[in-house]
Amino acid sequence: MTVSAHRRSGQSLYGERVPLVAAAVCPHPPLLVPEVAGAAAPELDDLRAACDAAVAGLLAATPDAVVLVGDGPATGWITPPATGTLQPWGVDLAVPLDPTPPDQDAAPLDPTAPHGGAVLPLSLTIGAWLLARHETRVPVAAVQVAADTDPQTLRDLAGQVGDHRPRAALLVLGDGSACRGEKSPGYADPRAEPYDEGVAAALATADADTLLGLDPVLSTELKVAGRASWQVLAAAARATGGDWRGQLRHHTAPYGVSYLVATWEPA
Repeated sequence: MTVSAHRRSGQSLYGERVPLVAAAVCPHPPLLVPEVAGAAAPELDDLRAACDAAVAGLLAATPDAVVLVGDGPATGWITPPATGTLQPWGVDLAVPLDPTPPDQDAAPLDPTAPHGGAVLPLSLTIGAWLLARHETRVPVAAVQVAADTDPQTLRDLAGQVGDHRPRAALLVLGDGSACRGEKSPGYADPRAEPYDEGVAAALATADADTLLGLDPVLSTELKVAGRASWQVLAAAARATGGDWRGQLRHHTAPYGVSYLVATWEPA
């Protein structure tokens, strides 16, 4: 779709530089990690494969850096060193945000907000774990977004994605509704399936407007963990300008939670 109709030439809001070169959207259930899932790991093989394919496509765009975006208890940038842990889910596994050695000549992704030794929330821990499966060789940074983050702050964060790297890629972590059936974490809610289908269609078509228009109140009622993160993606694509195309790689709702996997790239 055209995320910025007045920039049909493909020129970005930042002049000739195009900060965002690709994006991938993945869910962040701890069961995605086979060691956590145990005997149930095969139940999510298709989801895991879709996430791997999305991350591989992201890295194929040869970004200068990957920025993880996921929900957390606060809003702001997290820069390495930072580590996530899966101990709360019974696995003694530490996941560093950025396993690559520091580049002494490269500017930090966000020098104004260092959080040395930070502990990653679950969303960013799973994102870092997905990147580690691909032996990522570019710098990695992350931003966490609280569910009550105001729209202007989300737009500001999106605008910062390309501040210090000319070719950044986003790995966006977020679950859909958790109200898909009586055994779901939020019990059954008839509004959940239409909500998820709307998000799936928006991700499939790179529809930034629909994502930016998601109702935060309804999203909270449906226990959606990805709304704010998806809106950072939508705002970043809009700020970059040009036309974008999307591909929905996976959409299921096991365990009563909607999991969506998608990729976005410039058209």
